[in-house]
Amino acid sequence: MTSIWPWVAVAGLGGLHRLNPATGWMFAAAWGVRSRDRAQALRALMPIAVGHAASIAVVAAAVALGVSMDRGVLQAAACGLLVVAALLHLSRRKAQRARAPAGHAGLALWSFMMSTAHGAGLMLVPALIPLCIGDGPAREITASGSLALALAAIGVHTAAMLAVTGAVATGICRGVDALARLRAASR
Repeated sequence: MTSIWPWVAVAGLGGLHRLNPATGWMFAAAWGVRSRDRAQALRALMPIAVGHAASIAVVAAAVALGVSMDRGVLQAAACGLLVVAALLHLSRRKAQRARAPAGHAGLALWSFMMSTAHGAGLMLVPALIPLCIGDGPAREITASGSLALALAAIGVHTAAMLAVTGAVATGICRGVDALARLRAASR
């Protein structure tokens, strides 16, 4: 490998953009706080990771295979997915009852849509190009070359993302638990 910097960038982007509350740690923390179990917050990480990895896999595969993307087609597909999700949500809505929180499948779909909407895969393109299209020795690891490197980059990015999401979500659960104990002790 000629340079480690593309790998550092892939991992750094995974950790850094997970500090944004719109990227999933808030839902993982909410699951843990609601159930009063930090392990539940960690269980929420898997569907978040699956949705996120699927979103960036689409872009990484396009970069690795050299496929160009038509912006209009992508926007139309995203719009269609959003309309379908909204119609499904509204069709099952009960006026008198509050809905239960989303399950694992709902959380994975939400993660996929949010990751796609905020361009999680697109921000990796500058780091993926030297890895997948460059002529470094790492490209010769397997017969599939750049596609295997793109999958490895997705793995590194997702691992960094999971580490930060888990740390923030469990930290919030611990903080809420500590506040609840302080309130109980002061009464």
